[in-house]
Amino acid sequence: MVGGERTLVRRCPFGRQSLVALAITALMGGHLAHSDALYKYRGEDGEWIFTDREPVDEENVEVRELESSFVAPEFSVSHEFSGKSIELTARNDYHAPVEMRLEFVEITGVSFPDPDQDLHWVIEPRSNRVLMNLEVLEQAPARRIQYRFRYMPGDPVASHQVAEGYQAPFPSGLNFPITQAYPDSATHKTRDSIYAVDIAMPIGTNVLAARGGVVFDVTSDNYRGGLDRDQDGPRANIVRILHEDGTFSLYAHLNWNSIRVNPGDRVRAGQYIADSGNTGYSSGPHLHFSVQRNVGFSVESLPLVFRGSNASNVVPATGEVLSAYP
Repeated sequence: MVGGERTLVRRCPFGRQSLVALAITALMGGHLAHSDALYKYRGEDGEWIFTDREPVDEENVEVRELESSFVAPEFSVSHEFSGKSIELTARNDYHAPVEMRLEFVEITGVSFPDPDQDLHWVIEPRSNRVLMNLEVLEQAPARRIQYRFRYMPGDPVASHQVAEGYQAPFPSGLNFPITQAYPDSATHKTRDSIYAVDIAMPIGTNVLAARGGVVFDVTSDNYRGGLDRDQDGPRANIVRILHEDGTFSLYAHLNWNSIRVNPGDRVRAGQYIADSGNTGYSSGPHLHFSVQRNVGFSVESLPLVFRGSNASNVVPATGEVLSAYP
């Protein structure tokens, strides 16, 4: 009986790409878990220090056991028998559209897809979509398919459209120096980060949404930072917000356990989302901010300007001071 044969094989995604910025590997469709000791105590200037290294000379130290995990949304392709055909369905758990491409590795005992069909789709947020139905060949001695797919959050036709500059991502009345902005590229050397802006600010500074949208990616339970790109890169706390024009903004190096938004939350410009920090691949406390879009299974950073005084626009520049205006 056709419905009882389960010789079909579904391969794991290939070429799955994390959204990457400033050597930050965001956990997209994966699982991160750890169990560590966290030491909390006051520094010489009264600031709170969080570290995984046990202090030697401190007496008033709070020790916490961290047993937390962050499970990112998933994107998957599955198949099932439906009458005399096999139905392939994509499932998108992200609160953002996802671009995908399907490739068949082997098809035996099943009809081939239409050779003129482009096996490329954009799947709407939080949705399931039937991709195709393949006819089962009744006289075939065996029935087997193998396929693989790759995907990237974001619609590749998105176009950056803003009527005015972005709001500075911190409260009005504050001023912080820009330590890196285009065309300087000490660490912003790749397509996904070249227009990113680094803003030096103390740990614990309120980080506000620079533009409204829907949160679709959050990593919140890291507390380490350092200069080892491979080791420290994946340990950045981040928030990504999808805008109405299909672009998205990235806020990175956020402080441990300070993020107050979740995937699916709709935020407005100026809304508090987290505290600044020094997590991930970072040489010191700062906020890494960028606007990006998917350009076809690849992330591209975009030029941006901030809102200045009297409706003016401010082009971020290394060494300049960025001020926040209401």
